Amino acid sequence: MSTMPRIYLLRHGETQWSASGRHTSDSDIPLTPRGEDEARALGALARTWRCATVLTSPLLRARRTCELAGFGEAAEVVPDLVEFRYGVYEGRTTAEIREQHPNWNVFRDGCPGGESVRDVTTRADRVVSRLREAPCDVLVFSHAHFLRALAVRWLGLDLAVAAQLVLSTASVSILGHDHGPDEPAILLWNDTSLRDGQPGTNESRIN
Repeated sequence: MSTMPRIYLLRHGETQWSASGRHTSDSDIPLTPRGEDEARALGALARTWRCATVLTSPLLRARRTCELAGFGEAAEVVPDLVEFRYGVYEGRTTAEIREQHPNWNVFRDGCPGGESVRDVTTRADRVVSRLREAPCDVLVFSHAHFLRALAVRWLGLDLAVAAQLVLSTASVSILGHDHGPDEPAILLWNDTSLRDGQPGTNESRIN
């Protein structure tokens, strides 16, 4: 396996809307007390991580997760890391949306009044281009749908593939390479062992 830099993807901690399945983009919903605890648990990365670059979405839930994990002072706010903009679907659950639009999928259909699949693909590709130039490991604090989009674009796949990935709050995922730069890979996906109080399991997998 390649020893090239790794990209650590961290979804923010729990919010009231994430707990209830409501689509949250620009609505700046704060972390719940549980979400703050989840974010602090991610601080275990500070003892094992060898990177020098920290990037975060400008939205409160991501920035706060970054701060509570202990990386706030090092973080650069990157506007492209915001969540998929849901437009008229903001604050609604998938079940509610599908009552009117059966089989709707954000990664295939986009959002009326918000971003299209092409919009998010373009935004994710800008981030991927930057990450591919990173000289060291990078930690990225962002949101469920955008991180899923980022992962599939890292692999060079169509955004629709992201529908097959699941991402929990305060999870750790790692992007990297197999043998070299021409073989992008997902090295770890949706690891919640830090969040769930099993740091030994997680540390053994990300070092």
